[in-house]
Amino acid sequence: MSDVKITRALLSVSDKAGLAELGAALVRYGVELISTGGTARTLRDAGLEVRDVSDLTGFPEMMDGRVKTLHPMVHGGLLAVRDDPAHAAAMSEHAIGAIDLVVVNLYPFAATVARGAARDEVIDNIDIGGPSMVRSAAKNHRYVTIVTDPGDYGELIASLEQSGGMTSFDLRRRFAAKAFAATAAYDSAISQWFAFADQGELLPPTLAFAMQSRDRLRYGENPHQQAALYLADGPHARGIAQAEQVQGKALSYNNYNDADAALELVAEFREADPACVIVKHANPCGVAVGSTLAMAYEAAFACDSVSAFGGIIAVNRPLDRASAEAMSRIFTEVVIAPDADEAAREIFAAKKNLRLLLTGELPDPTRPGLAVKSIAGGWLVQTRDNGRVSRDALEVVTKRAPTQQELEDCLFAWTVAKHVKSNAIVYAREGATAGIGAGQMNRLESARIAAWKARDAAGKAGWAQPRTIGSAVASDAFFPFADGLLAAVEAGATAVIQPGGSIRDEEVIAAADAAGLAMVFTGMRHFRH
Repeated sequence: MSDVKITRALLSVSDKAGLAELGAALVRYGVELISTGGTARTLRDAGLEVRDVSDLTGFPEMMDGRVKTLHPMVHGGLLAVRDDPAHAAAMSEHAIGAIDLVVVNLYPFAATVARGAARDEVIDNIDIGGPSMVRSAAKNHRYVTIVTDPGDYGELIASLEQSGGMTSFDLRRRFAAKAFAATAAYDSAISQWFAFADQGELLPPTLAFAMQSRDRLRYGENPHQQAALYLADGPHARGIAQAEQVQGKALSYNNYNDADAALELVAEFREADPACVIVKHANPCGVAVGSTLAMAYEAAFACDSVSAFGGIIAVNRPLDRASAEAMSRIFTEVVIAPDADEAAREIFAAKKNLRLLLTGELPDPTRPGLAVKSIAGGWLVQTRDNGRVSRDALEVVTKRAPTQQELEDCLFAWTVAKHVKSNAIVYAREGATAGIGAGQMNRLESARIAAWKARDAAGKAGWAQPRTIGSAVASDAFFPFADGLLAAVEAGATAVIQPGGSIRDEEVIAAADAAGLAMVFTGMRHFRH
């Protein structure tokens, strides 16, 4: 494929950034400029000669600008195969001139939606002529150059300068691929708005979504896998992908995955006292609240000091000197916080391998949204697990009701269990996890592992007894048999929170009564696979 000389260009953009500079560069190489509406005015204001599209087509812009470029004089000039005799004859017969360059960016649909515009204004900002020109030019990239991103103006100008006003096939091919991605993302945003916002359909018959690459990662979950970080198009809640990285080397795929798990859990406590979450391999290994961040960290660390090494820490308050000093005593991969004062930043700066991420705010754990998971041959899509239970929604099912402290411990353990891989068992006492059992094939083993971890933590700390003594225990789903509950009794738990709903609920309740436990049902489960 050969280089193509740019002789005529059609420019129609909503984003005028860099437009005058691009127009001037094109004129320097003798390119005829054709344009519409506001784009033409901007070019003329820059002292450039511009031909109106209406002059080219013989029809005025009409219907508030909705009809201006949808015409054979435009699309014939874009789609004609220049070395096809039949195409050339048709161009000659109908006096259609070739258009060699199209510069288009589309109506700001997503921005219009994001600022809460009324429905009629949103509809008006669905671009029709722009995507049509983009697709025509991109399809015929053998002859036509298409530019949809103002960020690419510099590369286009450099190509003109290096080749005397021409573009290479490689550049046209790359820009064409980017153009089709741009129109696909644009249509995706429109289809999502119609489904979710306009019609309230959370799981539409066709689900289209677009993502923009932000970073190419060193590798994926394992070194033989490739990976990248993509950001969803359109307005979305801030999350780990938008966090500011203050220091440290680039995050890996696993770092992002673990950091996301830590941020989502600590966000559950965004209105609470200072809270700290420590995550390892996407599971929390310690969670606590305290009167200070340093105290919350120490309590979370004490739950499982072995797993905390090389873990991810997330907190719900700005970092200070005391918390930074405490966290710096062992190797930590990532620390996540809304902010950090100068003293904390200086302390972490001495840890060259530590990544410090500042989120500015914590995401809302109750926000709506979709969770997407790939499977062989398809995708599983569900709404986010944003469910919560209140004290008033709890059902006391045992003879003994929980005390005020037991109830608080139950709710704390339940909040953590929501973010632990199933089967999940969490022991908690006085605002701190005492033991966490995650990802086992049966609930009994999770209960035993959590209790074992608590005993191990007590031995390392020199405590007289594990913190599971007098604790509350949360189960992410119902106990199918009484054995898991009896394991919690053996560990020293005095209160239980679980969804209920098993055919053996009565057997489990009877076992709880026999052990003197207080137990509440939530009516909601939190499987996390």
